[in-house]
Amino acid sequence: MFERLKEDIDCVFDRDPAARNRFEVLTTYPGLHALLLHRMSHYLWNKKLRWLAKLIAFFSRWLTGIEIHPGATLGRRFFIDHGMGVVIGETAEVGDDCTLYHGVTLGGTSWQKGKRHPTLGNDVVIGAGAKVLGPIVLQKGVRIGSNAVVVKDAPENSTVVGIPGRIVNKNVSKKLDHRQKIAKKMGFDAYGASKDMPDPTAHAINCMLDHIHAMDVKMEKMSKALQHIDHDFKDTDLPELGECEIQSSE
Repeated sequence: MFERLKEDIDCVFDRDPAARNRFEVLTTYPGLHALLLHRMSHYLWNKKLRWLAKLIAFFSRWLTGIEIHPGATLGRRFFIDHGMGVVIGETAEVGDDCTLYHGVTLGGTSWQKGKRHPTLGNDVVIGAGAKVLGPIVLQKGVRIGSNAVVVKDAPENSTVVGIPGRIVNKNVSKKLDHRQKIAKKMGFDAYGASKDMPDPTAHAINCMLDHIHAMDVKMEKMSKALQHIDHDFKDTDLPELGECEIQSSE
């Protein structure tokens, strides 16, 4: 039990730069309080002590402003930042290392019994005010933008924004990988945003990185072709981008 509590406190430091010490987190973070009380209510719920479980959940909502149904299943290192207005339904399932911000709803769209709330894979982040509705599945690494309304499944490592929620990047890990490598050589951090994101600056930088990568590949192929034609051809070694010096105008 104490090991799980230590794990829950440590994950706060990983995701909230405002956290200063363990005592502060333990005594003043409503997301942590709601999680601890939910573990009690969930245990009682599974033991068929439903009224007592609901009573603890009611007290937790009164204390923290976070409503978690005792039947909901929450994974390890689950973090609710700020927390006010978060609602998690009875059949919701949350994986490990997930993060929810204030105003998030994991709700249902039907009055029918059975599975009617979302399932979240590991490492899912849901922005403030977002609504994830119905028995849908958000795969590992999904990011939900603030105030989005998501009613459809989201594939692994995708980003969903808007009303209704739409996927703005999908399976772009290879493209992001070469962008990050080139950006690191040039001495600045890549935005890490998809070209479809609404930030025009991020779009412009990502286009530039893609173009540089394509030019590198093309030049390398041309050099190999010239060497194949002329064995005396000597290719010039280009300096690393990170090693280039800025020339003074003086």
